[in-house]
Amino acid sequence: MAFEGFQLSQVETGEVSLRVRRGGSGPPVLLMHGYPETHMMWARVAEGLARDFTVVCFDLRGYGGSTAPPASEDHETASKRAMARDAMAVMRHFGFETFDVAGHDRGGRVAYRLALDHPQAVRRLSILDIIPTGEVWARADRRFALGYWHWPFLAQRHPLPETLISADPAYFFFKGQYPQASTMFAPEAYAEYLDAVKRPSVIHAMCEDYRAGAGYDRRLDDEDKAAGRKIACPVQVLWGGKGALAAWYDTLGIWREWADDVRGQSLDCGHFIPEEKPAETLELLRAFFGER
Repeated sequence: MAFEGFQLSQVETGEVSLRVRRGGSGPPVLLMHGYPETHMMWARVAEGLARDFTVVCFDLRGYGGSTAPPASEDHETASKRAMARDAMAVMRHFGFETFDVAGHDRGGRVAYRLALDHPQAVRRLSILDIIPTGEVWARADRRFALGYWHWPFLAQRHPLPETLISADPAYFFFKGQYPQASTMFAPEAYAEYLDAVKRPSVIHAMCEDYRAGAGYDRRLDDEDKAAGRKIACPVQVLWGGKGALAAWYDTLGIWREWADDVRGQSLDCGHFIPEEKPAETLELLRAFFGER
């Protein structure tokens, strides 16, 4: 059974209700998931980390078992800044003011925004398989248009993408985009992902997430870069050696423009690092977060 020994609860933040799991003991670590998944993506890593750390995972607002507030015109309510507020609320709920963070994909975008907006809270930051949102849009080209086509598609005005996706959400989010999903993901996790994306509220929340990314989130990134703001804590960057980051970007070079202490490496896998290479991910996170 996934997350054996973890407690499942709902945490009310005043803005949203978040589905949260907590387990283990020791220094606190927050794990955040990506699109189009839930916190279940961390199951095989979280159980190992819980031997040495107190591990907290939650579904991002609007994803899985977490609620989302009404959409705002500027999409701030789906922004990574808003999700970073959720992260702070969850960790304070458990009594943690300072903690380590790892985020994959969209969760990685929340993670670095959390480190920028709340530098006093994040001790160490691990970012999995992304470069900053503003950097992605600034480098958008033919490869981006074909490989990351879902970025501009999901960002289209409501209800265009929601309407088209609703015809077959399982195909759109998984079987079409990720044909290896049924064998790549643990059966329990994959079943949950498929159940979640069938709900119109989740489809809408994911579209809002990408609408925020195309506007509100990118604007914050551009403003921070122009002002010379940097992530203050040590940063670990991991990326899939068979994925887009390895093919398109100087991943470490880009992140070294955003933080002074950056280290990292590629793994022999695609985009879904914690699920494709759980043992290796666990080893790298445990070593990084174990530095005191």
